Amino acid sequence: MSITEESIRSIVAEVVSKLRGDLAMADPDPLLPPLNHGVFATVDEAAEAANAAFEQFASLTLAKREAIIWKMRETSLSHAERLAELAVKETGLGNAQDKIAKNRLAAQKTPGLEDLVSESYTGDDGLTLLEYSPLGVIGAITPVTNPAATIINNSISMVAAGNAVVFNPHPNAKRVSIETMQLLNRAIVEAGGPANMLTSVQIPTMETSGEVMKHPRIHALAVTGGGGVVQAALASGKKVIAAGPGNPPVVVDETADLAQAGRDIVLGASFDNNVLCTAEKEVFVVESAADSLKAEMIGNGAYELRGPQLEKLLDLIFIRNREKWIPNKEYVGKDANLLLEKIGAKTNQNIKLIIAETAEDHPLVHTEMLMPVLPIVRVPNVEAAILLAVKAEKGNKHTAVMHSQNIRNLTKMARALQATIFVKNGPSYAGLGYGGEGFATLTIAGPTGEGLTSARTFTRKRRCVLVDGFHIV
Repeated sequence: MSITEESIRSIVAEVVSKLRGDLAMADPDPLLPPLNHGVFATVDEAAEAANAAFEQFASLTLAKREAIIWKMRETSLSHAERLAELAVKETGLGNAQDKIAKNRLAAQKTPGLEDLVSESYTGDDGLTLLEYSPLGVIGAITPVTNPAATIINNSISMVAAGNAVVFNPHPNAKRVSIETMQLLNRAIVEAGGPANMLTSVQIPTMETSGEVMKHPRIHALAVTGGGGVVQAALASGKKVIAAGPGNPPVVVDETADLAQAGRDIVLGASFDNNVLCTAEKEVFVVESAADSLKAEMIGNGAYELRGPQLEKLLDLIFIRNREKWIPNKEYVGKDANLLLEKIGAKTNQNIKLIIAETAEDHPLVHTEMLMPVLPIVRVPNVEAAILLAVKAEKGNKHTAVMHSQNIRNLTKMARALQATIFVKNGPSYAGLGYGGEGFATLTIAGPTGEGLTSARTFTRKRRCVLVDGFHIV
């Protein structure tokens, strides 16, 4: 009996699994993903398999591709709850209910083939057709904050555009990310597509991330993560579509509907414990509206810290190193109630968000915390609020929020921030299509300029010119 390389790998994986006790515990999510449905031992193998799948996929009809995307959506929706629960269990970030909402949003509102609309020009010199063609095999680096939702969103966008993908998930979210990818691979095959359109290395690390970025069989990169991984990708020499950090400010002026503003700011800033890069991170409110705004926020599940309580919280959620304030990763994405419990704050309510008044130069204002902690800064007027919002946003041009009924003030804010997403009179997540119009994306490419990504983002335009022919009028 001949033993193939693949069977040897499977035997080794099973032995390792037994040694770790996974099988004895009957854990349905073993620490070491099985080498199937797109999972490979090395980046080389993953890249070769993705290239073979890409070539097969190119021969399919658009109708078949549409059926594949439909099946991917259906599969994502049917597993949205399980993947959300697995994400919280593995990463310890956020909460299952909000992650379910993100998974469903990605499944339902990520654009598919309808995003790839051909253009044509006709005239005396003939006909020119512009069509979107795939980039090839894309290396996708995905985050720990929105693992399943980002895999779903990226996979639908990239496959709809005709690409295959080599994923390198964040090591702290590898189980849920790889399981999501395997489910989508099964969906592609069930709908008549090739195996291994989506691939990943079995044990993703920072080292394998670097291999993906440099691999000659990977033609472009899509990065959703922090500044460090974005810079590494940009140094690869490949085409890069990169989503970087944000620190979204909120401005509230004296014309705002304060009941709505208070409710919506709490909803947005507390959603999935603030791990979304689009979530409200600091508030600048005009003096005349500040007390009423805070009262509305408290009435909608916020808890205000003052004096010693705030100092205790800062000691908990920051690590101070030579005057530099660094967020304590242990508390990223944790519940507000847990943070309050840790500092001995007593409350009988189910608190969604912690608020505190601070100075304009406070570390909470200028640090992307990814925690349900929101600083509030009083300002004399809307002009001062907008100036401070620009400073706090740090030129990321990511996301901004404003609550106002004054169209001139809204226009000033829009022009000053130049953000990719600008939400007016709503929670920040409306900018992702959740409770707001428009398509959904979990990769917001600010550093490289594409903005909200969709299927067409992962294509190149091809111009086909027919000279002196086929124009009717």
